[in-house]
Amino acid sequence: MHDRQTHRQAARRGDRSGRGPVTDGEPAAGGRAERRRAGGSGKAGKTRMTRRGRIVAWTGGVVGVLLLGTAGVGVWVYQHLDGNIHGADVGSTLGGDRPVNLSPGSKNILVVGSDSRAGTGGKYGSGLTTMQSDTLMVLHISADHTWATAVSFPRDSWVRIPACDKGDGSTSAPHHFKINEAYTIGGLSGDVGKAAACSIKTVEKNTGLRIDHFVSVDFQGFKGMVNALGGIEVCPKHAIHDKKAHLDMDAGCQNVTDEKALGYVRTRYSVGDGSDLGRIGRQQEFMKALAAKAQSKLTSPTDLYDFLDSATKSLTTDKDLAGIKPLYDLAATVKDVPSDRLTFLTVPTYSREADVPTDKANVVWQYPQATELFSDLAHDREIGAAAKAKFAEAAKNPVTARSVRVRVLNGTDTTGLAGVAAQKLRQLGFTVVSTDNGRPTDKSAISYPAGLKTQAEVLAGRLAGTKAEESAQAAPGAVTLTVGRDFSPGDF
Repeated sequence: MHDRQTHRQAARRGDRSGRGPVTDGEPAAGGRAERRRAGGSGKAGKTRMTRRGRIVAWTGGVVGVLLLGTAGVGVWVYQHLDGNIHGADVGSTLGGDRPVNLSPGSKNILVVGSDSRAGTGGKYGSGLTTMQSDTLMVLHISADHTWATAVSFPRDSWVRIPACDKGDGSTSAPHHFKINEAYTIGGLSGDVGKAAACSIKTVEKNTGLRIDHFVSVDFQGFKGMVNALGGIEVCPKHAIHDKKAHLDMDAGCQNVTDEKALGYVRTRYSVGDGSDLGRIGRQQEFMKALAAKAQSKLTSPTDLYDFLDSATKSLTTDKDLAGIKPLYDLAATVKDVPSDRLTFLTVPTYSREADVPTDKANVVWQYPQATELFSDLAHDREIGAAAKAKFAEAAKNPVTARSVRVRVLNGTDTTGLAGVAAQKLRQLGFTVVSTDNGRPTDKSAISYPAGLKTQAEVLAGRLAGTKAEESAQAAPGAVTLTVGRDFSPGDF
């Protein structure tokens, strides 16, 4: 088992559209203050329509969009920039137990903003030497290239972390923790590929989506891109003093470069309600402004080269995406999507405090809404206005795990398995009302009486591959989980 204390310490460290300078504004819906006003239940991250720059920037596409300019600076420059991009072999680390690609032709790209300590002199996160993922999202590009959706995952999301290769010859044990810990576990040896592989396994395990590519962008490359542009204008409404982000800023519009730019996109606790969802909004605003300025300001070959040199040095991708041409092809694909069909949203969440009163720091994904979202993307179905409205309405009163009453039956010959499952459910916040023996079964199943469909789907959302079916024989007032021979405690 990995050093849980070190990883947890590391993991504890984190949409709005518009034009002009970046402002701190209001946090994205679902911030901690909103959740507490709603009695601890929280609100899902509000879905918002985005513009090209926001998605293109985060996929490394801001590099691709500008690569046309390299034609004027020679073959050597092209070869140099191409050589800057690091390619990692993740296929051998991922193994064979992966989701099936249900929509051939579509692409799911995992985008990681890496909190790498390389080159920072230990300034950020004093005492921490592990690799971190500060931003995590999946960009889905439809098979016909007519629409795209980017789903952001708050780094405080409490999820299942599967067993991962730690890079030192050992393997971590499956457990629950913040989603950004996966990058830390895989990156213990300093290998970005293994860090990305653990993140990919975690996202696939919790979403059912098959990840086709990954792109990682680190701290130093980010600063280099900002500096090459001469800085980005931001307009915080209030002064910011954040020791963790090493940031001191006055209120009002100002141009930020280098460490101050980095601190601005990393700051969390000293702005708004201190939520990770609020920081996601600021990061997206900043990257949108960076992409827009890059497209309008980089007119000289020298400036363009400096920007692209920093950008490409900061990138690590899977081997199939490692190079200027594949990145440009990806950027061109997204660029051709109509702007009114590019959508950015955050996976629906609520405060975990509603399920586990002692946990005031994390969020859990809201089911069955998260299941519906991931199923739509897996089957290449566009997230339309009706689905967004449905998510928004459900966010007002989420069905929490604690509100779901569960009866657990043992459908195997293994004594005590129902008790093991019941304990796992209690740890997730579910209310277990009883355990007993049930009919023998090879496959675990969930049954429910009329009127408890949503509650059953909430439970099914936590058990990958387990379906919920209505049954006239189901015990009244509770959802029944029958544990089959296929059950493993790591399924939760």
